[in-house]
Amino acid sequence: MNDTVGSDQHIGIVGVGLMGHGIANNILKAGYSLAFLDHPGNQPVEDLLAAGAVSCASAREVAEKAQIVVLCVTGSPQVEAVLFEPEGVLEGLVPGAIVIDCSTSLPSSTASVAARVEQAGAHLVDAAMTRTPKEAEQGRLNLIVGASSEHFDRLRPLFESFAEVITHAGPVGAGHTLKLLHNYVSLGFSAVLAEATAASRRAGIDDHVLLEVLSKGGGGGVVLERLRPFIESGDASGFRFSVANAHKDLGYYHAMTDELETSRGIASAVASLYAGVEDQTMAVPELIGLLETRSY
Repeated sequence: MNDTVGSDQHIGIVGVGLMGHGIANNILKAGYSLAFLDHPGNQPVEDLLAAGAVSCASAREVAEKAQIVVLCVTGSPQVEAVLFEPEGVLEGLVPGAIVIDCSTSLPSSTASVAARVEQAGAHLVDAAMTRTPKEAEQGRLNLIVGASSEHFDRLRPLFESFAEVITHAGPVGAGHTLKLLHNYVSLGFSAVLAEATAASRRAGIDDHVLLEVLSKGGGGGVVLERLRPFIESGDASGFRFSVANAHKDLGYYHAMTDELETSRGIASAVASLYAGVEDQTMAVPELIGLLETRSY
């Protein structure tokens, strides 16, 4: 294989959902050939097929057609299932193939998965994503990559086809560790800002005044700007992360901190908020309305 992953390489992807569709689309735009798993959870794929992508009936078939397989699924149980169940990726991996796990996973699971992939004659890289489906479609994701320096350098051209900021976090597992830290901080900020907005409204403060004060002071930042459209006009389209996914990620964070034997008092309070929401399908910004009415 070449020292770097050029557009002559064949790429496979499992998980063409809200984030994976954007990744797949931009891989195709960069000139790579692409095979993907046909799955009910996919977004509409007519545009991918029109651009030359090939639909496959099994994850094994995806792996057989590719030197690199990208996984963009929900979390550790789904990663393990798509890799190791019958007709899974592991059955079809070609020698020397690389599996790129873009999911949000538990680092201890990632270590175990990496060992099994290595035993099969292939390699695992974790490339956890941040940002939203909007940036995924624009090819502007952030990637936090756990990999050897050799694999990171080889994969950079592929990463650049769908990501804007690419950080080499360290060895395999470091990407998923930093993703959980990132999501805890982001979801914690979201919870604090949602609760503050609800209190502000109950106090009769104009939303625009609250936003001005926060953005010019200690409350300013990326999370506030993602919440801003919802606070101003009820538009949650730019922050479509579900409460269910938040609950899942915070559960992974709890498991990781248990393994690390580190404190998580604040994280427990944040997790309790998300766990207490009855409608887990709602988007994170919609917490504001629940907190405002105390109905969660």
